[in-house]
Amino acid sequence: MRLTVVGGGSTYTPELVDGIAGRRASLDVDEIVLVDPDTHRLRIVGSFCQRLLDHAGHPAKVLTTTSLEQGAEGASAVLLQLRVGGQKARRSDETFPHACGCIGQETTGAGGLAKALRTVPVVLDIARTVRRVAGEDTWIVNFTNPVGIVTRALLEEGHKAVGLCNVAIGLQRKFAAWFGVDTNAVRLDHIGLNHLTWERGVQVSTPDGPVERIGDLLGEFGRRVADEISAPLDWMRRMNAIPSYYLKYYYAHDDVLADQLESPPRADVVIEVENELLSQYADPDVVTKPESLAKRGGAYYSEAAVQLVHALTAGGPAEEHVVNVRNNGAMPFLPDDAVIEVPATVDGKGAAPLPVKPVEPRFSGLISHVTAYEFLALEAARKGGRDRVADALLAHPLVGQYAIADRLADDLVAANRADLPWAAV
Repeated sequence: MRLTVVGGGSTYTPELVDGIAGRRASLDVDEIVLVDPDTHRLRIVGSFCQRLLDHAGHPAKVLTTTSLEQGAEGASAVLLQLRVGGQKARRSDETFPHACGCIGQETTGAGGLAKALRTVPVVLDIARTVRRVAGEDTWIVNFTNPVGIVTRALLEEGHKAVGLCNVAIGLQRKFAAWFGVDTNAVRLDHIGLNHLTWERGVQVSTPDGPVERIGDLLGEFGRRVADEISAPLDWMRRMNAIPSYYLKYYYAHDDVLADQLESPPRADVVIEVENELLSQYADPDVVTKPESLAKRGGAYYSEAAVQLVHALTAGGPAEEHVVNVRNNGAMPFLPDDAVIEVPATVDGKGAAPLPVKPVEPRFSGLISHVTAYEFLALEAARKGGRDRVADALLAHPLVGQYAIADRLADDLVAANRADLPWAAV
């Protein structure tokens, strides 16, 4: 099996390869092809990934190329993990909204829209090339943010795509460790959109059947949960749910903004971490994953990706995974073509959302609001135009005022003109 990674020069890539090396039995990979326009990174990351595999005794070979056509040929699955504009663009996303008193973040709000505008056209071009070179049956696993918008763009064009995020698997792993049980014994009632999710239930399998443990997490383990999520424990107990870390941008907007104004952008931190990692990767004596890779983020990404690719390509029975998938009635208050993040059955035919219990208004209102924004954001990304950008911003709950939306639209276009062809005219 050939697995192609677009954005293979990323410092994330060794995390993925390390996961493959440790799961030889579940994913029979012969070749891992890293595709990236940055030849310097590609050389360093590619060589290190091969050392990881060799050290683990895995027979797969790592190939590197700047040509998507060469990299995608013969691929059973293509993973997308690219960042258009690099960390420089991320830094802009995290800072330009501050002038308007808005959150600066790379996946939501004005910064998230900027990333979507840069990313969607590039991803669609990549997907068209993959379909032409590798065939229509090749699966695309999208890890590129904003995952929900990018995945919906792929599905709208008819590509075989599934979106992936590491939030759910990260929480599952932490809860299992706290309970002292096997990871597979923990099942989440995970609902929402990418980076806008809640755990309404956490079931643990026992010999006598599944036992609901959300009460224990908000009771005995409450302080751990509050510290992990950065959310008030009393509020979570009142909601009887655990929000994702990203909901602090909505529920604690002013506090988070104040912190952002006093702290360096996350992009600056990541640049330092990446330089450290690339230096370690370049050392020929380093043959295992550095501990500092944990500072890069993306915990359990490799595990989630390997399991998902196995489910899509192995030809076995359906498996359950939390993925980004077309709604298709799972949440009746959303359009069928909305992309939601929920547990789904996954096999060679794709992903289908499992039934979702009725969603309480305290969650469904925000989900509906952000879904409307995502529809407008994708329209702006596909068609361009400053006014479409302003309309999408006005629809976002983190913006929501026309004077601010107009100013942010102008600032966004100015900051990203080089990566938005329609903005150059």
